[in-house]
Amino acid sequence: MSSSYGGQSMVAPLRRVLVRRPGEAFGGADPAVWHYTSRPDLAAARREHDALVEILRAAGAEVIEHAEPQPQRADAIFVFDPALITDQGAVLLRMGKALRRGEEEAMGRRLQEMGVPILGALHGEATAEGGDLLWLDRRTLAAGHGFRTNAEGLRQLWEILDPLGVEVLPVELPYFGGPEACLHLLSLISLVDDDLAVIYPPLLSVPFWRLLRERGVQLVEVPEEELPTQGPNVLALAPRKALLLEGNPVTRRRLEEAGCEVITYRGREISLKAEGGPTCLTRPIWRE
Repeated sequence: MSSSYGGQSMVAPLRRVLVRRPGEAFGGADPAVWHYTSRPDLAAARREHDALVEILRAAGAEVIEHAEPQPQRADAIFVFDPALITDQGAVLLRMGKALRRGEEEAMGRRLQEMGVPILGALHGEATAEGGDLLWLDRRTLAAGHGFRTNAEGLRQLWEILDPLGVEVLPVELPYFGGPEACLHLLSLISLVDDDLAVIYPPLLSVPFWRLLRERGVQLVEVPEEELPTQGPNVLALAPRKALLLEGNPVTRRRLEEAGCEVITYRGREISLKAEGGPTCLTRPIWRE
């Protein structure tokens, strides 16, 4: 594996990460169009994002800015979604949210500038977003099948990843808030160690829950009142070192009881208003 990209893991120590500082498109987002709870305050959003970047740096990660202008794309701050990083390079996805189309090509240009080769790209009718893709281990990619990631997207991912020895494991997602809402697989589960996951069980499929149990994964359950505040959306900075949106005290306590160090960040503008947690705001490029 290259020492500048790769790491088919959600939990290995984060060494290199891409972010995008909120721009005019985010600050000017019409909540009705973008499915935000209200219009973000751009100055406050930038302060929150700058503080998030400092947390990432303090954890030992090199933080790289994805600054290419994308004037009409409010959601472009959620850099996790347009691409999947493998040990052999990046797979450019195809956004299920039509307003986000074009983010993939911009991401591809930035990744190539950083020395990350493009392994493949989804095309045609395929859709898949990074928020639906979860490395259970180096050889197993769980892939949410819902409104953002479709069957053709799963098929093309399998086609690209099978030669790498990676199994794509489809996980059915519920209807829940409907086609316009953002419900990704990572809205319901985050790994914080190879054998420890934060989950919201009421919306998780039974076969997937059973699979986690069979794999010996300890499950930290998020209470119902902390689903809207993105309790299940946790970024592992390293094994059992978790970054969590503030305002999730029960999830935090349960993580700490499971042996985790928990760091929280303020995300009133960048997360709560725009439905995107710490995993969404970061695109890990290299996990050691």
